[in-house]
Amino acid sequence: MSIVNSAQAEAWNGYEGQHWAAHDSRYDAMNSGFNQFVLEHIGPDDRVLDIGCGNGQLTRLAAGVGRSATGVDLSAPMLSVARLRAADVPNVTFTQGDAQVFTFEAGSFDIAISRFGIMFFADPVAAFANIRRALASDGRMAFLCMTSLQDTDLGTVFDAMGEYLPWPTGADGSGPTSFADPARTESVLSDAGFRDVTCTRVQADQIWGRDVEDATEFFADWGPVKYHMGLAGPQAAAKAKQALAKALEPFETPEAVKLRGHAWLVRANA
Repeated sequence: MSIVNSAQAEAWNGYEGQHWAAHDSRYDAMNSGFNQFVLEHIGPDDRVLDIGCGNGQLTRLAAGVGRSATGVDLSAPMLSVARLRAADVPNVTFTQGDAQVFTFEAGSFDIAISRFGIMFFADPVAAFANIRRALASDGRMAFLCMTSLQDTDLGTVFDAMGEYLPWPTGADGSGPTSFADPARTESVLSDAGFRDVTCTRVQADQIWGRDVEDATEFFADWGPVKYHMGLAGPQAAAKAKQALAKALEPFETPEAVKLRGHAWLVRANA
């Protein structure tokens, strides 16, 4: 398997991927509200390519809407879960690989989709050019990526921990918010050969836990937060966790702790 995103491969085959695989239902509860925004762009005859498919929920759903669905991801732990969950789905397959350099058969898909799985390419132009080659001449793409965290519920939570931990994104917008700027997204996709690029802001509730205590533990074990808590040391981490719990209190409902999530739905033609 050819890999150029080596740091991502290490993370998603290490703690990050293991945590997502062990808590697949919780991560799906966090992100499944966004599924509809992608699924509505899949037709019954479409051969679907799901980039960064993770535990495979969106891939399975896409297979139920389209003709077939293939999920590709770097993470062996998550792909194991994906295959297990899709055991009874006849028209879905999962492949381990780095989508930036994976040798897709040219023109073998009608639409490429992703739910927050495209933000970490080492060379995004090269990655999207490779994905475009996998699409038919009239192929399309529809993916979700994070907006800026500023003025969002999630941003409010990270602000509360800001005295003790850095935000999980670089000052230059790298990391999970690497496609938060629609102008940059359009530039990258245009350079990769796509056209008719549109970015539409969408929102959905994200469930983080049963109650504040449960949500705090899950949030603190989430890869980016756990990593920075480790760097900060035990005292700062403990204070950050206290601040986290306090910040989550306003989002507790009788059913769950819910944050309103924000994303860009990006669409483009090949």
